Amino acid sequence: MALRRVQVTDFRCLQSVALELDSRFTLISGPNASGKTSLLEALYVLGRGRSFRTRRLEHLIRRGRERFVVFGEVDSFERTIAVGVEGSAAGVRAQLRGSRAASLAELAPLFPVQIIDPEIHRLIEEGPSRRRRILDWGVFHVEPRFVADWQRFQLALKQRNAALKARQPRAVTGAWEGDLVRYGEALTEARTRYVGQLAEQAIPIARSLLGMELALGYRSGWTRGMTFGEALELSSSHDQETGLTQVGPHRAELSIRLDELSVKDRISRGQQKLLAASLLMAQVKLFPRDSPVQPSLLLDDPAAELDNERLTRLIAEVASQSVQLIVTTLHPEFSEFGVPGLQYRIEGGQLRAM
Repeated sequence: MALRRVQVTDFRCLQSVALELDSRFTLISGPNASGKTSLLEALYVLGRGRSFRTRRLEHLIRRGRERFVVFGEVDSFERTIAVGVEGSAAGVRAQLRGSRAASLAELAPLFPVQIIDPEIHRLIEEGPSRRRRILDWGVFHVEPRFVADWQRFQLALKQRNAALKARQPRAVTGAWEGDLVRYGEALTEARTRYVGQLAEQAIPIARSLLGMELALGYRSGWTRGMTFGEALELSSSHDQETGLTQVGPHRAELSIRLDELSVKDRISRGQQKLLAASLLMAQVKLFPRDSPVQPSLLLDDPAAELDNERLTRLIAEVASQSVQLIVTTLHPEFSEFGVPGLQYRIEGGQLRAM
């Protein structure tokens, strides 16, 4: 299964762009500010229901327009599945097979997509919420119950926080704690298993790209040695004061160390990029082999901020992945991944086949 056709309408600088994608390697070239990254961003939105560049929906809609639409066709065995995402002032909604999806999470099984872009260093540099999102994307594809448990946990958390903010008595806030603990512990167990698997794949990739020893760990979001229920009880007075649940999986962190040192503020921007790329490529390697879905990897201007030696190592690792690869570059002569099955040139938001 692979994304084969895409139509993008009124997305950032792209008025109307249509293209076919090769199941192995598609190359898109063009000068800076031509729309290359916006095109990859549209593809990412098609698979995730959100942008990797901004949380502000209005930034995605072309100036003077009221909505954007990204429509795609996924080839699956002997049939084609239609997938669409629309964004407007009312929010983002998805359509699958001609019907409205109940949740944006329904996009991921049909078009699982990751991106390595010049801003990927933010995965290392910024706070834990970005790392939790990346972690959960991976767990989603290998733990069948994860989405349902995550949704139930989020509902219980939302209701408990609402009761806390309303200064409801302990009996009211406590009514949601059974589900909060039950599903929170299920999330923690699934994430912990996944981090162990992720480390096995990421360590050799990081060693190749960085020449350093990577160590990954998972911090649950409450004090080690306690159950979630015990931590929640201990934090109840503080929660009442702040109006928020202070402990739990929503406070969890993926800990990352290189050569036994914490990575934040200790490695260069280029090293951060390679480290983040190691984690994403490890996630691709963990994709279930029996899945009907072929993951897609978007690679936006891979040469940015990398010297020739590190770029060569990154390209070698990416080339070894079993993915649908979509690459953007400044120059059309980019043969490092071999001959592209399809190649395009984009300038001023206008796309043409080469």
